[in-house]
Amino acid sequence: MKGIIGKKIAMTQIFSEDGKMIPVTMLEAGPCIVTQIKTTEKEGYNALQLGFGEVKAKKLNRPMNGHFEKAETEPKRYLAEVRVEDPSAFQLGQEISVELFSKGDRVDISGNSKGKGFAGVIKRHNFAGGPGSHGTHFHRAPGSIGACATPSRVFKGTRMPGRMGNQKVTALNLEVVDVKPERNLLLVRGSVPGPDKGLLVIRESVKAAKRRKKKAHIVT
Repeated sequence: MKGIIGKKIAMTQIFSEDGKMIPVTMLEAGPCIVTQIKTTEKEGYNALQLGFGEVKAKKLNRPMNGHFEKAETEPKRYLAEVRVEDPSAFQLGQEISVELFSKGDRVDISGNSKGKGFAGVIKRHNFAGGPGSHGTHFHRAPGSIGACATPSRVFKGTRMPGRMGNQKVTALNLEVVDVKPERNLLLVRGSVPGPDKGLLVIRESVKAAKRRKKKAHIVT
C-alpha cells in the first residue's frame, strides 16, 4: 500500500488534450518523513508512521521531541499511519514524496468533513417536515421518537437534531489526473472531504490494490 499525508489547497479545472473540462482538487502532498516503523512482531501489524508539516520543538512535550530525535528528524506537526506489506523496505528518517503516485493511479482520500454546527432534522437528515400553512403546529419538528411505555427509551441511532459534519469521511477510488513533483502537488479528479487547508491522508485505492493482487496471483 502507498500512502502520504497532504493538505487540500483548492478546487479548479483543467482541460484534457481533446478539450474536455476536468474538475480537479489540488492537494499539497508531502514531503513526509518516516518517524516510526511498526511490525507484526512488535505492534501486531505492519505500518509506517509518517510526519508532515513543520513545528517548533518548544511547542511539543519532551516525549514527542524524544520520539523525533529517535527518528533523527525535525519535529513534525501532523502524524498519520499507513499500512504497508513490507516494512523492512523502509527506514527511519526516509522521505516520502508525491512521486510515490503517478498519473492514472487510483487513490482513497480521508479527511474531516466541514463542520456545520448544530442542525435540525430537516437539514441534517432531509426530513420533509410538516405543513407550512397557518393553523398547524408541526413545521420543522422531528415528530415522535419512540413509544412511552415499551421500551420506555429512545433507540440508539434514531435520527435526531445534533452536530452536523466534522466527521471522518473517505472519498474512494479517485483518479490522479496529474502529478507535479517540483511543487509537491497532486491533482485528483472531483472533490475531496474537508475545507481548504484541511489535513488529508492519501492512500492507494483499496479497489486498485485488490485488482493488482489478483493480477499478480493470476500471473504466478
